[in-house]
Amino acid sequence: MTVLVPVLGDQLSFGLASLRDCDKSDTVVLLMEVREECTYVRHHKQKIALILSAMRHFAEELRDDGWTVDYIELCDPDNTGSLTGEIMRAAQRHDADLVRVVEPGEWRLDKALKGLMGALPCDMEIVPDDRYLCSIPEFIGWAQGRGELRMEYFYREMRRNTGLLMTKADEETGSAAAPAGGQWNYDRENRAGPDDAMDPPPAPKFSPDESTRAVIAMVEREFADHFGTTDGFAWPVTAKEAEKAVDAFVADRLPLFGKYQDAMVHGEDDLFHSLLSTSINLGLLDPVAVCRRAEAAYDAGEAPLNAVEGFIRQIIGWREYIRGMYWLEMPELAEANALDADRPLPEFYWTGETDMRCLADCVRSTRDNAHAHHIQRLMILGNFALIAGIVPQDVEDWFLVVYADAYEWVELPNVAAMALWADKGRLASKPYAAGGNYINRMSDYCRDCHYSVSKKTGDGACPFNALYWHFMVRNRRVLERNNRVARVYSTWDRMKEERRGEYMASADAFLETLTPARKGWARG
Repeated sequence: MTVLVPVLGDQLSFGLASLRDCDKSDTVVLLMEVREECTYVRHHKQKIALILSAMRHFAEELRDDGWTVDYIELCDPDNTGSLTGEIMRAAQRHDADLVRVVEPGEWRLDKALKGLMGALPCDMEIVPDDRYLCSIPEFIGWAQGRGELRMEYFYREMRRNTGLLMTKADEETGSAAAPAGGQWNYDRENRAGPDDAMDPPPAPKFSPDESTRAVIAMVEREFADHFGTTDGFAWPVTAKEAEKAVDAFVADRLPLFGKYQDAMVHGEDDLFHSLLSTSINLGLLDPVAVCRRAEAAYDAGEAPLNAVEGFIRQIIGWREYIRGMYWLEMPELAEANALDADRPLPEFYWTGETDMRCLADCVRSTRDNAHAHHIQRLMILGNFALIAGIVPQDVEDWFLVVYADAYEWVELPNVAAMALWADKGRLASKPYAAGGNYINRMSDYCRDCHYSVSKKTGDGACPFNALYWHFMVRNRRVLERNNRVARVYSTWDRMKEERRGEYMASADAFLETLTPARKGWARG
């Protein structure tokens, strides 16, 4: 009996469920570089290079471990260009009796793989991806009957299930397990802006080896017109490199990660962030094992609780919750536009050519690194798109293209629901809309900006200030019923009519200056 095990580009784990219990003597592992996956949106060059290089390295590790590997390179002359086409071709080539594959992370691939059933010349089995703490059926069960689907409550269950940062129950006294330090969430301690005490150590960078250099050359040749540059490519492409990145983060940056996790500094792209999301999402790192490394640093007194809890919450809380929300809300989430936003994506999201220093820096980092940290994504790039009324699908495509850690299951709910509130609050209790004051408090962007953050309207005023009120006014019918937003309208109503008119006129004038992005940057 021959078993064919296709491994997708974000499933690069030796513990993958489809490989478990397989006999190496009658199993063929199939890895496929296909053009369709590189171009359904025009992914950042570094993103394509990262995934393909990681796949090639993983294939070599599988061979070294005794597996038979069938590896299809992008430029193989017989490559069909699609995952389903290559699985069909491999099943015939190896005369497979069974195709066994782990469920994909994205809706479109799930639909495509299920479409293969019955079309293959053999049986096909799609097995659950148990690299996550919470299965999709478990998440749907958790969500049923709840009035609010807030991450905080889900996160507490994940803490209890894993025991991470939990005291142990005491049968003698009858005390239940409790969160370390007596509370679940230390987010209030993790909101410092940049200050003179900040001195972030350099994050580890990994020089491309011969295999990665070959992939980069191919990407530059085959996808020359895609966004971004590969000049500074330095991502981990193997589990060994990813573990070194964990070591460096825990030792050097975790202690101050919590305090400064929301801070933004012009030209400082890494700060205290872990840069581990690419490796976790590829499958090179076990997310729970990474969390236990952070927990061990807390237990040893090497990192404070606010930092460790904040880091662990991002992984077993937010990451797991976002995945569950994606599968709960699809396919409707992909078309959601609760606020009827209708403005095209501005060209500067691709070029970085804007006098708004914050946005220019975030686009520059994104272009150069295929990365920007979570507050840059949410409160600069996402916030602007929200208050300017950019079409959600344009913004979603942009985020999916430009970030090396972006797969639709994690990108779409973060952008559509968290950043743009397109789902009308199923995920976030209020829109994350903010004016220039927030950016000034959490960054140094406003210091040398062309615009003045202290000026609210008129020439030279920070566009975020007027756009914030423009957003609130045009969406009042929907938002004033939200108890977390309603008080904003009391402030608006107390303003003099002339002042309100100045805000609206300033916003309208600025919006008129926006040049729509050229067609075909994301799709086509």
